[in-house]
Amino acid sequence: MEFVNTRGPESGEPDLRVKIGSLELANPVMTASGTFGYASEFEELMNLQKLGAVIVKGISLEPRPGNPPPRIVETACGMLNAIGLQNVGVDRFITEKMPYLHGLNVPVIVNILGGSIEEYREITKRLEGVPGVAGIEVNISCPNVKEGGVAFGGDPKMAAAVTTAVKEVCSVPVIVKLSPNVTDIKEMAYAVQEGGADSISLINTLIGMAIDLKKKRPELANVIGGLSGPAIKPVALRMVFDASQVVSIPLIGIGGIESAEDALEFMLAGASAVQVGTANFVNPRASEDVVDGIREYVLEEKLESVREMIGGLRLDWIR
Repeated sequence: MEFVNTRGPESGEPDLRVKIGSLELANPVMTASGTFGYASEFEELMNLQKLGAVIVKGISLEPRPGNPPPRIVETACGMLNAIGLQNVGVDRFITEKMPYLHGLNVPVIVNILGGSIEEYREITKRLEGVPGVAGIEVNISCPNVKEGGVAFGGDPKMAAAVTTAVKEVCSVPVIVKLSPNVTDIKEMAYAVQEGGADSISLINTLIGMAIDLKKKRPELANVIGGLSGPAIKPVALRMVFDASQVVSIPLIGIGGIESAEDALEFMLAGASAVQVGTANFVNPRASEDVVDGIREYVLEEKLESVREMIGGLRLDWIR
């Protein structure tokens, strides 16, 4: 389905719509899983209806208590977290969280995680047909217990297999979230596209650690954690650009996005949409501010649509 432009300059409202598979978003700004809770936490801090989509924190088959504290530590230009995928589990999510989320009238994308292909498939089956679920984001950075602890996100064949398993029982767009902790992001992106993914979001956090010099011990009880925030933006931009060279499905850029300028850089690198994550902890209105900034940019540049920015990176000046 092609876009019909009803929001051009004559209407006074810029066209910010983008598509992720069959899902049309009012604008390209989403919230990153794990940084926005179940959305209700932000309802008094921003206008949730201005978002392109809400992506909830990762949902597992059974409830998870997460890791013991301390599990968040600030770093130079970023943050380390080792939350441990704490969540209410898919059944409670459906009964306790989705009624509120469905009432937002904003596309809701459910991030899912599992320790085996069977778990991913079962979570997806339980979410199938639930009112308000507009898409599934598959977190493949979790250990695959049945394969001896190999992470789905580090093995192209396993990544493709879990993607296919989810697609087989899912009628909404499937987004696969890639880990940056791999040798070749192009290989991973191509593998999940071949597995049937409708879109790819990248990147998840980089693995890092912090040490308390006075106490001579790790800052995190888990020792290592995921690094996010502005520090990882150059890595994320490069990986989005690399992935755009080998896949034809829409990409969603994540990593250090704090402003409209950041978001538009990701779109130039090849992303159709973006996710705002760590910035939400610093500025609860960050996602809304990014939407407003993109709107102003499209108006100032007199673009017919924000889609003109996708993959528009100029390389012709390089000799």
